[in-house]
Order: sequence, then C-alpha cells, then structure tokens
Amino acid sequence: MITRIMDVSAEPINMEYISEASEILRKGGLVAFPTETVYGLGGDAKDKEASRKIYAAKGRPSDNPLIVHIARFSQLQEISKDLPENAKKLADAFWPGPLTMVVNKNEVIPYETTGGLDTVAVRMPNNPIALALIEESGCMIAAPSANTSGRPSPTKASHVYEDLSGKIDAILDGGAVDIGLESTIVDLTEDVVTILRPGYINMEMLKEVVGEVRIDPGIVYNDKSTTSGAKPKAPGMRYKHYAPKGDLTIISGDEDKVVAKINELTKAAIEAGSKVGIIATSETADRYSDGQILVIGDRSDEGSIAHNLYDILRKFDELGVDLIYSESFATPNMGQAIMNRLLKAAGQKTLDV
Repeated sequence: MITRIMDVSAEPINMEYISEASEILRKGGLVAFPTETVYGLGGDAKDKEASRKIYAAKGRPSDNPLIVHIARFSQLQEISKDLPENAKKLADAFWPGPLTMVVNKNEVIPYETTGGLDTVAVRMPNNPIALALIEESGCMIAAPSANTSGRPSPTKASHVYEDLSGKIDAILDGGAVDIGLESTIVDLTEDVVTILRPGYINMEMLKEVVGEVRIDPGIVYNDKSTTSGAKPKAPGMRYKHYAPKGDLTIISGDEDKVVAKINELTKAAIEAGSKVGIIATSETADRYSDGQILVIGDRSDEGSIAHNLYDILRKFDELGVDLIYSESFATPNMGQAIMNRLLKAAGQKTLDV
C-alpha cells in the first residue's frame, strides 16, 4: 500500500483533499488526521472491518478501546444510551476540546470499536481539519493515536509516516498539533465522574462544572492494577505506552540533587560505553556537562513541556541513544498528565534523590 500525504496545513483548508480522505473513510479505509491533541488514525466507527484495520495497522491489543470522534452533540446522543445529565454539562463547557467521555453505548457502535465493552469513549476535537473530515465523510470516526502501538504518540505528520507508511491509505498533514498530549478521559457511567486518563482538562476544571470528581486508582503513577487482567475501560490504562527505544529513567527530587544525579549517572554510563540522552528544561540545560541534551521546554510554561514531550522522545530515537535520563515535571495544572505519559514511557522506572 502507498500512503498518500495530503497537505492541508494552509488556510483555507483544501477541501479537495478533505473530500478524497472522506471517500477513503466511506470505503472502509484508514486516514490519519490532526487534532488539537495528537494525530489520530481514523476509520469509520460504525464499520467493524475498519476498526479491525486500525488495530492491525497499529499492532494494538484488540481489547484497548478506540475513541469515537464526532462533530455534533447529537451524534453522542445517537450512539449512547442512558446519557447522563453531566454529559451535556461537560460538552457545553469543553467541547470542542480535549475531553473524552465514556458513556454506555447502544447497538450503533460495534464491539470491535469499543474493545468488547458496553461503553464507548467519545470526543469532539477542537481542530478545523478534524471537524471538516467528520462532517464531509458523514462518518463518526474511530481514532486512536496514529502511531505504532507503544511508541511515542505523533504530534507531526512525519511521525505518522515514520510509523505507519505502507499500512494506511492517507495522512492529512495539518502541521504540528497544539497541545501535544492526548485528551482527558472521564467515565460518566458511575455516580461520580471519574478521571480515567489525565490531560489538559484537569480535575479542578472538571469540578467547576460537575462538582464531585474522583481519579481512578488505575492511573496513579505506580499502581500495579494498570497491569492487571481486567479489560481497560479507556485507552492507555493498562499497556505500556509512548516508549522510546532507549531505556528511560525519571529522576525526581530537589533540582540541585536531580541535576547532580543525572550528571553522575550520565558520566558513568558514557564511561561504560553507552550513548546517553538527557531531557532538560531551559532553566537547567546548561548545568549538564555530558550526553545528548535536549530541552523539552520551560518550567514557567508547562504547555511547552507537554507540547514537546513526544517529539523529544522520537528525537532521541533518531540520535540512537541507549539510555535517557529525564527530570520530573510536577507542574501545577498539567503536571499529572505530563508525568502520567512520561512514567508510562519509562515503564514506571524512577529514582528519587
């Protein structure tokens, strides 16, 4: 299969490409497209075979549910049953945007799309290319991140091509995404709104809209339940994700001690013959003396850290490093989301100093 790249980054959007991509979806094919979070790998959410193709292209476990992307609230009503009042409240507050809601499904969306679950994860992306594709195709689009399963999520079309060239029909290149981390996922099937995956929309923002909110214990950083035999209720809850090829370790603690420990570990590893990468911030980069040092962003601008995380991990793959040491990022608003992704990329490998 030859994977076409269609450049839709310029304004106004090239609707000829959107129409071609829409036809691919209607015929059961796969199209990668940008959202405000990461690039998604899209197929018709109502088409069992299209969903199977998504799992196959990614090498994704078939019990890991796909998120259904919609363009209108009425589409959520069309595919759900017993839709709670909180769904409308959250949609009014955050849609279109980086929030995914898990609700009880009806028969419209097949089990092949939901990983065999009686629930469906749904969101309305805040990206004009994604919304145009949904509307033009007439499809609700099932779309996990457009990468090989387990690899860092794609924030550029080139990341998608690197992983999925020859496995999918087309890529809509809309340039670099805005946020760079996947959506917040909340479960609305329980009495209390429950966060299943942290993201840009944090607990405090959710509480302002619905009141009480809790965090599923399965996303606590070192909770072993994430590797239990239970079916994951949302994407990213169980399997190792976002991993670079190099062995990643996160060093946390007082900044001076973290820098000193990373310098110590890096020097020893290089002397032992390893190639080492360091994830630093603009505030600390000049304090490291050895290794391949990449700046992820500024601690004063946590959005920059989220935006650059996956791109940094992929750059270390290009550099061919054997080991990666990263600072910890306990930022106030997106810190939980950033650390959730970083710890999964490290396989929970941490060192406190």
